[in-house]
Amino acid sequence: MNVAFERPSIWQRIVPVFTGFDGPLSLAILLLAAAGMVTMYSAGFDSGTRFVDHGRNMLIAFGILFLVAQIPPQRLMSLAVPLYVIGVILLVAVEFAGVTKKGATRWLNVGVVIQPSEMLKIAVPLMLAWWFQRREGQLRVPDFLAAGALLVVPVALIIKQPDLGTAILVLSAGLYVIFFAGLSWKLIIPVLLTGAVAITALVMSGDAICEPDVKWPGLRDYQKHRVCTLLDPSKDPLGKGFHTLQGMIAIGSGGVEGKGFMKGTQTHLEFIPERTTDFVFAAFSEEFGLVGCIGLVLGFTFLIFRGLMIASEAPTVFSRLLAGAITLSFFTYAFVNMGMVSGILPVVGVPLPFISYGGTAMVTLGLGLGILMSISKSRRLVQT
Repeated sequence: MNVAFERPSIWQRIVPVFTGFDGPLSLAILLLAAAGMVTMYSAGFDSGTRFVDHGRNMLIAFGILFLVAQIPPQRLMSLAVPLYVIGVILLVAVEFAGVTKKGATRWLNVGVVIQPSEMLKIAVPLMLAWWFQRREGQLRVPDFLAAGALLVVPVALIIKQPDLGTAILVLSAGLYVIFFAGLSWKLIIPVLLTGAVAITALVMSGDAICEPDVKWPGLRDYQKHRVCTLLDPSKDPLGKGFHTLQGMIAIGSGGVEGKGFMKGTQTHLEFIPERTTDFVFAAFSEEFGLVGCIGLVLGFTFLIFRGLMIASEAPTVFSRLLAGAITLSFFTYAFVNMGMVSGILPVVGVPLPFISYGGTAMVTLGLGLGILMSISKSRRLVQT
């Protein structure tokens, strides 16, 4: 008996590629991307082609998101070890043959200039999620110690460049994986208490520890100055405290409703340094006020909530840990950036997702969101 099977049309083969994307997550991405384009048009109005370039970077990120979303989590897991090893090798290469700019050696010339540390924002959580997937059902203290070692190596290399902002992001992404893997609160609480005590002692000691002749173990002078500036930016209002003070002035001057689109005086009179990159939140706050800031925070909250929902419903340990870590990485980005601009955290080079200008950061953003989409699609395939 001959059975004839009808060959699917091109349309029937193409449609599944464009379907299956997570609707709520897609909505959050589009809303935040729109906010980013509006903000960049105003903040980058006097900065040449920043608006056009920001749009191009977003299109590239969306393209990467689309492509990565087609890769099943099982294939992503097979890439974890190679990406991690290549990333660490490139970080070591930066130590010996890196490109130095503004006193920092963070880049490597391989025909084009790349920043290897950006790769580790994705490679580290991938590697740790792979590790805990392999140890599923038999986790012991040595397994967490091994995960800690896998995390410490790239973080130490990034700090040495020095790049404290990227080191914080890589460290937090790795710690999120370790936490979701089941790290006991008996180990977490003492660390949190120690940190709280150290911060309290730092604040209470005030001017004494910020004297020029006082050295801070493990930190460079510029990192010490950033912390001391946080404690009292008014001590050097035209120098190290200028960024923080101008950011706070811009946020405060926006009031409840903001000064209006394209009407930010601190922004357009160029009082806000790095107004299209690290301090773009100050420009946004000045023009859209408290109402706009609440809307932006709600947008990030919705994205994070949806990402955690995807993580909770993921079918494997690997995809659950990876989705959770990537989602909370967006929280770290937003919290650190808004905190440093508002004067509650030291100034570090952490961009605000979708809003800040930057090609490399946008590519990393697309990779992370593409992985979340891939995990969401795999969950629905398992359910059906």
